[in-house]
Amino acid sequence: MNQPNIVFFFTDDQRFDTIGNLNNPEIYTPNLDQIVSEGTTFVNSYIMGGSCGAVCMPSRGMLHTGKTLYRLEKHGQFIPEEHALLGETLKTAGYTSFGTGKWHNGIRSYARSFNTGAEIFFGGMADHWNVPACDYDPTGNYPSTPKIDNPHNSNKVNWQHCNHITAGKHSTDLFADATINFIENQSGKNPFFAYVSFMAPHDPRSMPEDFLRMYDQQKIEIPENFAPEHSFNNGWLKGRDELLAEFPRTKSEVRRHIAEYYGMISHLDAAIGRVMNTLRERGLLNNTIILFAGDNGLAVGQHGLMGKQNLYEHSVHIPFILAGPNIPTGEKREALIYLIDIFPTICDLIKIQQPTTIEGKSLAPHLAQPTEKIREYLHFAYEGLQRGVRDQQYKLIEYVVDGRHVQTQLFDLLNDPRETVNLSKDNQFSGVLNRLRNELKRWQTEYEDNQEQGQAFWTAYQSQLK
Repeated sequence: MNQPNIVFFFTDDQRFDTIGNLNNPEIYTPNLDQIVSEGTTFVNSYIMGGSCGAVCMPSRGMLHTGKTLYRLEKHGQFIPEEHALLGETLKTAGYTSFGTGKWHNGIRSYARSFNTGAEIFFGGMADHWNVPACDYDPTGNYPSTPKIDNPHNSNKVNWQHCNHITAGKHSTDLFADATINFIENQSGKNPFFAYVSFMAPHDPRSMPEDFLRMYDQQKIEIPENFAPEHSFNNGWLKGRDELLAEFPRTKSEVRRHIAEYYGMISHLDAAIGRVMNTLRERGLLNNTIILFAGDNGLAVGQHGLMGKQNLYEHSVHIPFILAGPNIPTGEKREALIYLIDIFPTICDLIKIQQPTTIEGKSLAPHLAQPTEKIREYLHFAYEGLQRGVRDQQYKLIEYVVDGRHVQTQLFDLLNDPRETVNLSKDNQFSGVLNRLRNELKRWQTEYEDNQEQGQAFWTAYQSQLK
């Protein structure tokens, strides 16, 4: 059999619990549900956190390099030449490497990653109906000013690094259509890698009217951990994402945000279905590895928060589904994994050598043998404010604000998945607390958390523990 094709759907701000077939009866995602039923879902998939408010930038930098958070340059704003990239590695292995949609890690790293593409958005966010995009340029010299397709939208777009503005088509459909066009024009001579990087469901939460009307705001369930305000100052209560809703949060406003969030995800699901149908109709699906993942989660009213600049489950826990040839079907795995594990996993699945710069762990051994352990712990960080660690059951989060340790949280994720009961002061869990605190210290040395952010956190934190 020829080398399998690879299609990687990557979404923006999509939380782990926003797929119908993964225990969310409120949301309509039939195409993602089918991928779940035909593949393997890693239910404990996470990002390492973020070193800046635009969490998606380091998250995507980690995905494409397999590097850990504090070994990225400038939060992943650009990728050093010595760091191998996923698309670049697949190109070298003989793949036609296609990239469409959001790219948040610098023009040069995009050019290194792909030998074809379309509708490329260099940036963090934009109006979904007026996407400032680039055509693929084989020279890698993308323009700094756009051709104005619709002058009436000049105040709604990001003018940097684009050569056209596609007005009137939603970003989700724009990128899906570009992918479909790419697939339909493949000759079959070389295997292909299609990286489909959606801007949704990131705000502004707009979508076609049919999907907006799909969810009745009055019937949306308010999560158990809803709160009008966060219970203490976590260092990021007035950041950009937190200003998307009024203070204090109200249930009616949160219901509206959730309904719009779900509507964008259902629209994404429909677009993914169109791409999957194209693969099916062209007889390519049986020899195509499908990956689906998100770059980070989002609070949307949980814990009194709206954004992703925190270490709660709703913000660091992401969806990850893998399907295709030689992938177990209809299975769920509980191994603790990171986004950085995707790069080495793809290398192993297609039997090419992993670049030596990768720090992630391949999931291929675990796919073959479910008892094969990947990690005992996951570590997390957000700026110089928060550090966390979890094992299969418990999770610790420590907070430092204005040079002072302000809070410790300990949660039992098996019995309290919404993180509502802080066990840190319960003597019954003192052994768990001490064990996780000892494990947390390993973050500083193992992951080189000794830069400015790390120094600010660890100085205050360690003085408190003395």
